[in-house]
Amino acid sequence: MYRAMTDMPIETDVAIIGAGPTGLFAAFQCAMLRLRCVLIDVLPEIGGQCVALYPEKPIYDIPACPAVEGAQLIANLEQQIAPFDIPRLLKHRIESLSGHRGAFKLGTDKGTTVTAKAVIIAAGAGAFGPNRPPLDGLEAFEESGAVQYYVRRKADFENKRIVIAGGGDSALDWALSLKDKAEKLYLVHRRDRFRGAPESLRLLDEAVAAGQIEKVVPYQLHALHGANGALESVEVADLDGTTRHLDADTLLPFFGLATDLGPIARWGMDTIRSTIPVTPSSCETSMPGVFAIGDVATYPGKLKLILQGFSEGAMAAHSIYPIVNPDQALHFEYSTSKGVPAA
Repeated sequence: MYRAMTDMPIETDVAIIGAGPTGLFAAFQCAMLRLRCVLIDVLPEIGGQCVALYPEKPIYDIPACPAVEGAQLIANLEQQIAPFDIPRLLKHRIESLSGHRGAFKLGTDKGTTVTAKAVIIAAGAGAFGPNRPPLDGLEAFEESGAVQYYVRRKADFENKRIVIAGGGDSALDWALSLKDKAEKLYLVHRRDRFRGAPESLRLLDEAVAAGQIEKVVPYQLHALHGANGALESVEVADLDGTTRHLDADTLLPFFGLATDLGPIARWGMDTIRSTIPVTPSSCETSMPGVFAIGDVATYPGKLKLILQGFSEGAMAAHSIYPIVNPDQALHFEYSTSKGVPAA
């Protein structure tokens, strides 16, 4: 169980902005050090992009998990923090941050005030939205669901004629994931070279050879055809302007996410292209007492992997301990020795 916060003022040791995987693990690490914390997220549920964008997409680089879907990873992390009854402030966006190391005041868009001794920003890519293709009449097909930017349920694409556009990991991964469900699957890219893991590229070649995926290269999206939001075909064009019509029920454009730090960019800390530079050993930002972890944090050699975000969450929690307990030394103990402390 967990406590859903009210709109009353909240006082805690650590305010964690972002309830995605790194934010959840940071909460666990704080709880293991007996630091009080609250999870804050603008979304109506925890999980961040894992739940909002790819709940059924397998993740392959989590240690000890050969493959785990986004929603299951979040369920596991939720189970991990369950003994601590960590409060959550959901559907709240942090608009303002004032104060200093040891005494911060955060204000939300709903008027709620949070006071905390330290802050962890685990905001992922920040506010995110898809890069939409510049096609006439796109909005009608978006509203009907014929054009989608995220796959929430693979079952929704059973026996559909699908056009996937893009040349990166998302396009490759979803083409491979949906090939066994689709009646027909086209993969459209402007060049016959895809950016992906070597194993994904090998599997793509196998699927193309087996007739499960048809590569349409070098082509780009040109127009959508249909009526009243019902898609009938996707028109693509090559560099010479030659066009081709692909019969389709659904278009999935994967052209990346447009990201924005939103209010965070106005809080006075250093930022670089929608990321926040941190000290690698502590994950502290240029603003003392404010830490950043996960995709939003950057430093030399940074890898945008969930597992690295987990490590950063642990480092941030340990760096925060002396802020909350200035007169008490932290004696490091392995979890195998101390177990999980009572909430």
